Amino acid sequence: MNVYPPTTARSQRFAIALAAALVTGSALAQIISVPRSGDNQRSIVTQYIGPVAVTIEYHSPNIHLPNGEDRRGKIWGTLVPYGLTDFDFGTCKECPWRAGANENTTFTVSHDVLINGQKLPAGAYGLHMIADPNEWTLIFSRNAKSWGSYFYDPSEDALRVKVKPQKAEYHEWLAYDFPEKEKDYATVAMKWEDLQIPWKVSVPNITDIHLAAIRDDLRGFPSLQWQNWNSAARYALGAKRLDDALEFGLVAAGVSRPGMQGQANYNTLSTLADVQDAKGMIAEAKATREKALNHGSATPQQLDQYARNQLRKGNKEEAVRVWQLNAKRFGSEWPVNAGLMRAYSAEGRFKDALKYAKLALPQAPDDENKKNIEDSIKKLQEGKDINS
Repeated sequence: MNVYPPTTARSQRFAIALAAALVTGSALAQIISVPRSGDNQRSIVTQYIGPVAVTIEYHSPNIHLPNGEDRRGKIWGTLVPYGLTDFDFGTCKECPWRAGANENTTFTVSHDVLINGQKLPAGAYGLHMIADPNEWTLIFSRNAKSWGSYFYDPSEDALRVKVKPQKAEYHEWLAYDFPEKEKDYATVAMKWEDLQIPWKVSVPNITDIHLAAIRDDLRGFPSLQWQNWNSAARYALGAKRLDDALEFGLVAAGVSRPGMQGQANYNTLSTLADVQDAKGMIAEAKATREKALNHGSATPQQLDQYARNQLRKGNKEEAVRVWQLNAKRFGSEWPVNAGLMRAYSAEGRFKDALKYAKLALPQAPDDENKKNIEDSIKKLQEGKDINS
């Protein structure tokens, strides 16, 4: 919508209001591709929190005007007034700052989120701010299509949140950034001049959202590959959603829903065994694990890695058993001898461990493994356990 300034004496007050609201040139809505008034560049930044998209679209004013005037030190409390302002234009009489320049700054989230712990439903919002030397107010308005704050209506507020301003490194151009990013939240910060306004966007049900997205994916072409079902089971297992993990794991290993292209192999059977173990299905987990360890797809490297993991968990007997199984299945293939070296060392049989260490040394596939074997030989010659 085009907004034209009045032609009466109100136009002088309107011009002042525009400056205060960070519009440094004409107030006409942009309808052709000439540079934005005041050189306020359009910017869009998107950050994903898992599958959740957080997007901020804004116009970025800078400290220096096109004529070179330096406004540093005159931004907060002057160009951007503290508190609410009557711009003497539009319908708003107590107006916040538009949190940028030109049209509405918009804040869009693809899913329901929490803003500093307060609920904000999925959707697009006009982002406004009430500046203050000590505590700012973020306003998320359900109206995201207005020109600036001139038509701001508090009855359209979806959420207001109090935030503390912080000092920041100098920013010539106003910018929105995501300085902190974790698996279930991100911190947003508006930065301009020497100030930043940070707030937290968190997704408390991130696991539910991931699982919903996974299930949606597995209704299409990805369902035809066992790797995707296996990855789904691994994710659900790590998220402690064991019923989901078991459902995905059974499909991945071809135990249930055979039309979904599941496949019994070392990877899928190992995943299923891990899930069954986590669910307390001890007998089932043991049987599935044996199928995995003896499956034709298993490699000596996979058996060796499993044995190492068991030793790290304190399951020495299981680790030694699998290293011996590795030797039975794969003879002297790398890393069988290296595994027997660790097995006998774990049992305190250092002479036997030293024997297999010397056999493993010329088999080492690279310099790093060779050095590790050499270091192990030195420790074994000193009568020390290489696993400690």
